[in-house]
Amino acid sequence: MQHAIHPAYGPVVFRDKAAGLAFLTRSTLGSDKTVEWEDGRTLPVVDVEISSASHPFHTGTARVLDAAGRVERFERRYGRREAA
Repeated sequence: MQHAIHPAYGPVVFRDKAAGLAFLTRSTLGSDKTVEWEDGRTLPVVDVEISSASHPFHTGTARVLDAAGRVERFERRYGRREAA
């Protein structure tokens, strides 16, 4: 690796505001905001809109789309394809 061309890589806290979850990981992303972590260290914090704790797919609250209704609406709008 070349020296002095890579971004700083260190511990960062990512905080999901919707779910109230915070997790510590390493990243090149930094922030001006800080938070005191569980072990007493002050670390940069990045607030995210959605994470696995609040994403509908991971929480099981995902809506199931009516695929048949979408196909019928498409066929009404654009007509049926004739078999080749």
